[in-house]
Amino acid sequence: MKIREIMQHTDRTFSFEFFPPKDEISAVDFGINVGQLVKLNPSFVSVTYGAGGSSQEKTFALVDYLQNKIGLTTVAHYTCVGSDRDKIFSDMLNLQKLGVENLMLLRGDPPKGSVSFQAPKDGFSHASDLIRFVRKHYAFSIGGAAYPEKHPEAQTLEEDIGHLKNKYNSGTDFLITQLFFENDAYFSFARRARESGIKCRIIPGIIPITSYAQVNRFADMTAARIPAELHEKLERYKDNPEKSYQTGVDFAIRQCMDLLDRGAPGIHFYTLNKSRAAVEVFESLHL
Repeated sequence: MKIREIMQHTDRTFSFEFFPPKDEISAVDFGINVGQLVKLNPSFVSVTYGAGGSSQEKTFALVDYLQNKIGLTTVAHYTCVGSDRDKIFSDMLNLQKLGVENLMLLRGDPPKGSVSFQAPKDGFSHASDLIRFVRKHYAFSIGGAAYPEKHPEAQTLEEDIGHLKNKYNSGTDFLITQLFFENDAYFSFARRARESGIKCRIIPGIIPITSYAQVNRFADMTAARIPAELHEKLERYKDNPEKSYQTGVDFAIRQCMDLLDRGAPGIHFYTLNKSRAAVEVFESLHL
């Protein structure tokens, strides 16, 4: 089923993001985690791939498995990286043959070692161009990315919302945000997006930070602000894995409950292929 059709029948969606396992041991863990998450009956799941387009074939294989073997509504991530128009045509046909109906279309990060993003020859520089191209030729339901604290490459939030409006006008059915930890930033961003004319659903993306080692890594990767209280607690418990884990999960539970109480249209969980935290947070919401 297409995500836009699911959203016509429910005010809130709950979804989980995966990436392809790297090796056999990871594949076993992944299978266990998927089994746990399937029991939660998610609205949909999504599958991403590595920077620079790495693991794209594995992503398509995992999408096939989740969609056709497990029976989950699955969203395939697809980026501009390394894809000219001919390759995009070919990949879209392959996904279509697999029965995939939903895509998350992104520009993607620059390949490892590159300072800035360079469009492939006969390819695209922006997600909005990719979205417009796919929308013109195919009937997928299309999702896009949003940045509550602005995209790192945008000079201002206003500039970023202008780019987001272009992405929406290109054919986006729904938006999923980058991870964030301050809910006021999300609601302020969503209000500004609405005022600019963006009418599709903007789903908050959430990740429980369960160790001190993750804090600075996520801050560097996403430019998301880490609340001082969370940072201080994780630093205090950095040598106590269980207390670090519980600190992150408790914060995520409070964050998700506040988002839903204030009208957010669901939650998208970045699982990092680890189900325990996502399951605990989801089940604590008593949905």
